[in-house]
Amino acid sequence: MITPCSGHPTPVPHIEDYALIGDHQTAALVSRHGSIDWLCLPRFDSAACFAALLGDEENGHWRIAPGEGGTCTRRSYRHDSLVLDTEWETDEGAVRVTDLMPQRDRAPDVVRIVEGLSGRVTMRSTLRLRFDYGSAVPWMRRSDGHRVAVAGPDAVWLRSEPRVRSWSEDRATYAEFTVEPGEKVAFVLTWHPSHEPRPRLVDPYEALRSSLHDWRAWAARCRYDGPHRDTVVRSLITLKALTYAPTGGIVAAATTSLPEEIGGVRNWDYRHCWLRDSTLTLGALLSCGYQEEAEAWRDWLLRAAAGDPADLQIMYGLAGERRIPEYELPWLSGYEDSRPVRVGNDAVRQVQLDVYGEVIDSVFVSRRAGLPDKPDMWRMQCALMEYLRTAWRKPDEGLWEVRGPRRHFTHSKVMCWVAADRAVRTLEDDPTLSGGDLEGWRALRDEIHREVCERGYDADRGTFTQSYGSRELDAALLLIPLMGFLPPDDPRVVGTVDAIREELCHEGFVRRYSADHLTAATGSVDGLPGGEATFLVCSFWLADALHLTGRTQEARDLFERLVGLVNDVGLLAEEYDPVARRQLGNFPQAFSHVGLVGTALALYDGKKAG
Repeated sequence: MITPCSGHPTPVPHIEDYALIGDHQTAALVSRHGSIDWLCLPRFDSAACFAALLGDEENGHWRIAPGEGGTCTRRSYRHDSLVLDTEWETDEGAVRVTDLMPQRDRAPDVVRIVEGLSGRVTMRSTLRLRFDYGSAVPWMRRSDGHRVAVAGPDAVWLRSEPRVRSWSEDRATYAEFTVEPGEKVAFVLTWHPSHEPRPRLVDPYEALRSSLHDWRAWAARCRYDGPHRDTVVRSLITLKALTYAPTGGIVAAATTSLPEEIGGVRNWDYRHCWLRDSTLTLGALLSCGYQEEAEAWRDWLLRAAAGDPADLQIMYGLAGERRIPEYELPWLSGYEDSRPVRVGNDAVRQVQLDVYGEVIDSVFVSRRAGLPDKPDMWRMQCALMEYLRTAWRKPDEGLWEVRGPRRHFTHSKVMCWVAADRAVRTLEDDPTLSGGDLEGWRALRDEIHREVCERGYDADRGTFTQSYGSRELDAALLLIPLMGFLPPDDPRVVGTVDAIREELCHEGFVRRYSADHLTAATGSVDGLPGGEATFLVCSFWLADALHLTGRTQEARDLFERLVGLVNDVGLLAEEYDPVARRQLGNFPQAFSHVGLVGTALALYDGKKAG
């Protein structure tokens, strides 16, 4: 179904005004104005050739829309696919633009098909290619009916079928044409390394047919059949679109530097793969019937985690790269003047003990789900456990990558307990595994549990706290019952859930933690100025915790509110500002969609539902 677009044309679209298209190796964001404002080629983490999202039109974009301009009248994805239809109704008539990125053979392609629906509509294409995040203006030439752009290592070919009148002006390429009912004009933009010959041409209409077939066949495998099935399937499609097919790695988001606070500095690059997402992502894929994708993600995890346990990182590149240096792009003004624009992520150098629990729990979940073992998988778990035997006592930066001093974060210690618990249970399931230390790990599990309950719990307030000795709360504590650290009916769990609702909720949604508590060393709990909006995955965790603690109707009411936050094409960013009523942070955010799928499964999926 095609839904109406609301609002009036604005100089800068809101984050939720974008839709996603992709080819399982990279992705583009398309605005309601018909403009592709973000595209990195050839990979998610490559330099952008369209970077207007983080600057202005001079930093690169490609707009196809009626000549008179304006936002679309309505838009939607075609059912169970990543093929986007955008329609305008104008004084001249009606027109549709269909956008997709077909699964690539060798080179990435963007296909845009214009179709007249009624009347006689004048259309205009404006292409501004700016390589290297909007900083490099390419040379343009014509060749065999193509427009060819070259700058350094990048080359892009643009053609239309049938050919339409085009010209160059102001360092941009324009085309103008008219369409009547049933008439179609297809544009294909193809990237390749500039030192290589042009790749084979893609048939745009065959690409459309095959893309629809492939996406719908994939979506049909979804086992979930409860309320909001279309929204759940859209979230799964989004997770698939954020998967780097050659390796199975799933990026946290398709973008960098979309702000957590408009005009603020909390702008990070999320085009990498985080270990913190691993268990919940794996569980969502397995529960919905996507075993191949779950296995590919598990295998990526095992490759990335290989090596010295002391060197385990919190994130890696798409293929498991370890070096993700952070630097700034001063020529980009930032989304709505939110500076700096960052590439890479210095948090890669942080110590986060929770990732050991994530890795071991993911392997445990995959083994119990029947995924085949991999060579050295058990040996790696044993090595991680041997390292944790003493490392769990160290302070760290915690799940949320705070850039202040290290602390003894309660959630990190809970995840160390998860590592020990899953290792013990693995040996209990299969006593033939050699090299483990069942009694030693049981003792370690008990020791961690005892310390967390003594030092991470505030008996006066009846709640676990963000770190030992602190008074701050942390939404990650909502995972305590989900991870099995304590049973859901334990008064300490119920008290923690109630305290988080009281202190971290804003307009019914959950913040990650309070940024109001000042420290002499850093100025704030996370060492950063400014604030942030409510964090969507944390709100899904609250719904899960309410359900587990016997308040299922309240959980379902919250879930309904959260589902109501998806944009008109079913996408969620990282955060939501309930005062401004807009999405914030990188987009679309894998963790938010994992949360949506996981909560739907918990609330409505047969035996799991209350």
